[in-house]
Amino acid sequence: MPADEAAHQSPEAFIRYWSDKGGSERANYQKFINQLCALIGTAEPEASSEQDALNNYVYEKRVRALDLEGDDGRNNYLDCYKRDCFVLEAKQSRKRQRGGQEGGDLFGGLPHSPPPAGTRPSWDRLMRQARAQAERYAKALPTDHGWPPFLIVVDVGHVIETYADFTGLGKAYMPFPDSRSHRIRLADLADPEIRARLKAIWEAPKSLDPSARRAEVTRDIAQRLARLAQSLEKRYEPKQVALFLMRCLFTAFAQNVGLLPDGAFTGVLNDARPNPQFLPRYLEPFWRSMDTGSDHDTTIRARVRHFNGGLFREAEALALDEQEIGELIAACSRDWKNVEPAIFGTLLENALSKRERSQYGAFFTPRAYVERLVVPAVIEPLMAEWRNAQVIAETARQKNDHAQAIKQIKDFHQKLCSVKILDPACGSGNFLYVALEKMKALEGEVIATLEEIGGGTQANLDLAGHTVGPHQLLGLEKNPRAVPIAELVIWIGHLQCHLRQRGPESLSEPILHSYDNIRQCDAVLTWDRVEPMLDEAGQPRVKWDGVSWKTDPFTGQEVPDESRTVPLQRHIGAKPADWPQADYIVGNPPFIAGKDLRAELGDGYAEALRKAYPQMPGGADFVTYWWDKAAELVRKGAAKRFGFITTNSITQTFSRRVIQRHLDANTPLYLTFAVPDHPWADGQGAAAVRVAMTVGALVEHDERTGLLKTVVREGTSPDNDGAVSVELKPFTGIVRSDLTVGADIASAKPLASNGKISSRGVSLHGAGFLVTPAQARALGLGRIAGLEERIREYRNGRDLTGRSRALMVIDLFGMTEAEVRQKYPDVYQWLLDRVKPERDSNSRQSYRENWWIFGEPRKEMRRALCGQFRYISTVETAKHRLFQFLEKIILPDNMLVNIAIGEEYALGVLSSKIHVKWSLAAGGWLGVGNDPRYNKTRCFDTFPFPNATPHQKRVIGRLAEELDAHRKRVLAEHPDQLTLTELYNVLEKGRSREELTAREMEIYQLGQVGVMLDLHSRIDHAVADAYGWPADLEDARILENLVALNAERHREERDGLVRWLRPDYQNPKGQGAAVQIAATLDIAADTAKRIVWPKAPTEQVHSLMAALNRCGRAVEAESLARQFKGARSPRVKELLDILVSVGHARQINNLYAP
Repeated sequence: MPADEAAHQSPEAFIRYWSDKGGSERANYQKFINQLCALIGTAEPEASSEQDALNNYVYEKRVRALDLEGDDGRNNYLDCYKRDCFVLEAKQSRKRQRGGQEGGDLFGGLPHSPPPAGTRPSWDRLMRQARAQAERYAKALPTDHGWPPFLIVVDVGHVIETYADFTGLGKAYMPFPDSRSHRIRLADLADPEIRARLKAIWEAPKSLDPSARRAEVTRDIAQRLARLAQSLEKRYEPKQVALFLMRCLFTAFAQNVGLLPDGAFTGVLNDARPNPQFLPRYLEPFWRSMDTGSDHDTTIRARVRHFNGGLFREAEALALDEQEIGELIAACSRDWKNVEPAIFGTLLENALSKRERSQYGAFFTPRAYVERLVVPAVIEPLMAEWRNAQVIAETARQKNDHAQAIKQIKDFHQKLCSVKILDPACGSGNFLYVALEKMKALEGEVIATLEEIGGGTQANLDLAGHTVGPHQLLGLEKNPRAVPIAELVIWIGHLQCHLRQRGPESLSEPILHSYDNIRQCDAVLTWDRVEPMLDEAGQPRVKWDGVSWKTDPFTGQEVPDESRTVPLQRHIGAKPADWPQADYIVGNPPFIAGKDLRAELGDGYAEALRKAYPQMPGGADFVTYWWDKAAELVRKGAAKRFGFITTNSITQTFSRRVIQRHLDANTPLYLTFAVPDHPWADGQGAAAVRVAMTVGALVEHDERTGLLKTVVREGTSPDNDGAVSVELKPFTGIVRSDLTVGADIASAKPLASNGKISSRGVSLHGAGFLVTPAQARALGLGRIAGLEERIREYRNGRDLTGRSRALMVIDLFGMTEAEVRQKYPDVYQWLLDRVKPERDSNSRQSYRENWWIFGEPRKEMRRALCGQFRYISTVETAKHRLFQFLEKIILPDNMLVNIAIGEEYALGVLSSKIHVKWSLAAGGWLGVGNDPRYNKTRCFDTFPFPNATPHQKRVIGRLAEELDAHRKRVLAEHPDQLTLTELYNVLEKGRSREELTAREMEIYQLGQVGVMLDLHSRIDHAVADAYGWPADLEDARILENLVALNAERHREERDGLVRWLRPDYQNPKGQGAAVQIAATLDIAADTAKRIVWPKAPTEQVHSLMAALNRCGRAVEAESLARQFKGARSPRVKELLDILVSVGHARQINNLYAP
């Protein structure tokens, strides 16, 4: 039957035609797929192009996979592929490889007719093998294609199986839509819903993502309830409101899914709407019936099932007005069967004030981001254990020991049902719910396997009390409003999973259980009691609350309202909090920077925290306390793996030290998965912060290889779930503490040669220090002698990269309060009115007492600038990494990093590609704009300058001087038309040869950007020559060389040779640097350590798969056996053969590969 004929025939005719065909014809699979495409109304695959990059929807898509004979890879062919949609493997196909060689036939030797109801073990086993092969080929796709959301396995003319992973990680392909309905038999194609599902897989696969489909309706519900919560909290305590709304939410859900009579809850609300004061009188007895069960509830006049669970134990109903009841009725009218429980975090976040959100560090985590972490932290290791259990079961089955095969599967199921997941900052329970849903999907696959081999049904397992459920989820949460939300999210999610598969009547009573697994507590600190701090008179100490302001009646300025205070408290008996035992730890701890701990959590709490955790660096972010505790538990064997979402500043100096300590420990961790820099949006749809994701596990058998994913493209705005879409590029290797793979930049040590000459600028701690030139003149500048040294030009980052504000600053460093008052009374009064009120409320004694001096006046910087007429400056966090000279008279702001060198040679080296690449890799990224940060300790102090000859220094210096002068000249000539950022925006476009807009062309001409490009190119070549490296050296090699050179310089300095950058200042009594010693990368020889062969069969499979992955090429069984102490080659070969038979390994001749 031609394809065009199939397009016009009925599904029944299609089914009848293919019922007589199928596997008897080797070439049938393309014909089958073509006609299937016509049937579901989508285009069939296109003809292949000689340019394989264009083959995005074709048969026989070529990919490169590991060559089993050990070379750099051979061609393999996907049966059918559609980019961003699916990889399809046809059961009856043969895999063609280069040179015309064919790979093994996955299904050779099987009868061509399908097995009865798909239950024959050999048929099921080989379908699983085809699935594994599809996954392996998906992994071999070009990196820029990413992981397709679907895998399809086709037994031509008989069965289509579909598997999905919407996370983009390729780590958790699960039967779709579930384990009971992922297998589409030929006869099922008569169902229009099945055909519509297949069409969506072909054309819009992401539309099938359950969380995406449910997000819009759920967000509407959450926003309504958030408004209601904010309204009610004006009259009731927050916890009262939270519990009341939780009861309302669950009651609406129960009504909608058939656990309550249709319209029961809505009817109660409608009855009360004309007389809102009667609502509690209606609801409370109804909720008491839900708590205990009732054969005839008097409110709804019908039977009410026994719910229990603690949610309705306290049946208090709040009095609502008519409008508030209307909001509840509107929410009840939505489709609660498909509500997304994880999104109810918005209910919590939207109800929090900005101040509360800051204190709790609370940000709702979009579902897509939760999955991106939960899969590698929890589900991936569980699926690996499931794979191991399958291999051992298959070993027993091939020996006709069916009882042992069933036991292996049941043992894994029992283990799966006893796994404990802890979220120690659980918020509204999103991570726990998503983990539960993924575990339920895995359980479905396990049960389907049990049913296939005659090991029982879901109903039997339920009766035995073995099922994945909320009892496995543990949470810690400080916010009382979040605790009931988390419990509700988990129960709704659990019931949805159950109801989708089995219906409401299958639920036994009581429907809910009270496990009390979500505890309201502080997750990192506990204490015996809190006492007020007292002053010398024995009175409680207080401080300004940090948020209340008033207008000064004399100056009209906004100043702190000192009458609005908070007490200072001391935590007595503070110590680290204990966490409940759990196998996996996952979550999104509070986003509070280390520098903000006192302001956000209070002085007493911050001090107690430091004392309870003496091992923590002083400036570490709050989240690292969670990271440290989880890492310690994993290293001690109390947990298996952990994963956290943190701010991306975790790679900065103090926070990174926490990670590094655990990576370097005697019992070390390694990072199995990381995303160093990921966009974020808050629960209200606005951009918030940049985040990182990390997953840690214990190093086993010296295995440290992890997966790093970097964002290469991101959307411009959040979707309905609050998530910004991203495209991730994977890299494998050892993931360092700075969340990079490749050169170990984090290992670079500060060099004495660079010491004492870099500093951040001054930190004012009082906007009253800033004055305009006119204000400066009014204060006496130009008429009072000596004031020209005390009121100076001032620059911050925007002044340098944008348009200068031309501000000046009052700098009284070195003067006493009396000297200022007597010598410059006008200046004194200015600061008395504008700075002192704010300083009086500061918690730091030195800031209060020295109120007329900058908070951080930078003594060391002032000392280093002595004798210099200029210095080099760069903006700490900026889009482009630029360096320029500033005159010594200019005082730099705290957000400028300054190098006290006036030599143009140093400016040239710092402006070169080599240094810029180093600074980008070492410094990290910050802010909503995700701009690179120049951390002086990591970027400058560790950077090894070249040992240039005098001639090389002159060449580099002349070019740098010319570049600096050129930029300043064009900016001075066109102050209203050009900024430094605009110049470099256009310069970067010029480097990448992008087309310029009309405005960019104007900037190019006015700024003579072509000249800048040429000068930068010349500087790059000259600096590379000074290092003795090729000018076109690739970025990765530049970083490797610099790491090696840093190590070499560090060894030199340890032996007494220091190559000072400013020897007259840094080492005035010493000698200059000697000749340069050639840098070499010291790579220790790899000494293979033999691993003890485990006794447990599942551990043997685990160790064998790890060894196979480590090899990086195909090997013989005997070679693998030699990597273990006590392993016998026949047993290793037996397990390898089973791994091949179930699709987890490959074999040609006597070689095996993953």
